[in-house]
Amino acid sequence: MSEKLQKTAITPDTHTTPPAKFSHGVRKGNILQVAGQVGFGPAVPGQAPAPVGPGLREQTLQTLRNVQAVLEKGEASWEDVVMVRVYLTDTGHFAEFNEIYNEFFADLKEAPAARTTVYVGLPAGLLVEIDALAVLG
Repeated sequence: MSEKLQKTAITPDTHTTPPAKFSHGVRKGNILQVAGQVGFGPAVPGQAPAPVGPGLREQTLQTLRNVQAVLEKGEASWEDVVMVRVYLTDTGHFAEFNEIYNEFFADLKEAPAARTTVYVGLPAGLLVEIDALAVLG
């Protein structure tokens, strides 16, 4: 019988405690799943999380930085990511989102990962959510 791999919850210092029983990320062996991240700014003690701004650009960039923070805390990078899932609230945001996404990853030699984009409802004020799956090693 093989040894069971330990599952480790990942929560960067910049993130607030999730509002329900889940983690910002979970690592098990060489797999790291980043939970859906949104455009909340860094955690401020005693304050509820809030979007960094009303626009798609600022929320997308912060969301990508939040995903990156979970990756780094889990000892991974964008180079390890094999799948990105994007959740937008408005089909009209697709082209602008792609421009912002491409700018963010301009320094990578290859596309960061396979990607799926779907349209969803998010809490008031939020325009985008992103999760990622990384395989390390």
